[in-house]
Amino acid sequence: MKETRNILGWLGMAEEQSILQDAKRHVEETYKTVAFFAEAVKYFIKGDLEAKTQAIESVRQSEHQADVLRSKMIDQLSEGMLLPPDREDMMHFVKTLDKIADWTNGAARLLGFIEGEIPEGVLKNISLGTDLIVNSISKLQEAIVALTKNELKNAMLLSAEIDHLEHEADDQKKAMIEAIIHAKLEPVSLLLTYQLAEYLEGVTDKIEDCADFIKVLAIKSK
Repeated sequence: MKETRNILGWLGMAEEQSILQDAKRHVEETYKTVAFFAEAVKYFIKGDLEAKTQAIESVRQSEHQADVLRSKMIDQLSEGMLLPPDREDMMHFVKTLDKIADWTNGAARLLGFIEGEIPEGVLKNISLGTDLIVNSISKLQEAIVALTKNELKNAMLLSAEIDHLEHEADDQKKAMIEAIIHAKLEPVSLLLTYQLAEYLEGVTDKIEDCADFIKVLAIKSK
């Protein structure tokens, strides 16, 4: 039976184990960023301004922690003993993952600026778009765990599910923009909600980028 190469080829050494633990923490922090954003959306729809503001601040703090972990891992990878192909793979993965937190933080900032009454149809579409992000990041987290365990087939299947969710997010963005156009919003609210539609789809797009990279790594590890 052919022995599969351990993904990234570095689970056996103490230094690389340290990087792996930071990678897992980075994934967890990215997930928390999305989870806090989902809370902010929930409170926004309920009209709880104080709770929304607190959740948005949690998004900002979580995104900052993800940045700290990214910087630490890049330093470790730059100075470590990983073979060049593995180092480049991990560098690219870390930077791609970090964009998810960045875009989620951007969406949270936009949400913080939206004030006044927003029609039910627009609120519904914001909620649906957020649900797609949460589902996508959950699948991504599962795919990353599968990858680190060399469960390559499972990682590929989960990545394919993320692709499907991203296509749903494309359709959801169109539906949200249509709802915004028909809502006859004030100019500022129109601009902010339109930009939020772009950011919601953008987050799922960044998650799909990460899933595509997982597929590449899985194929290289066979």
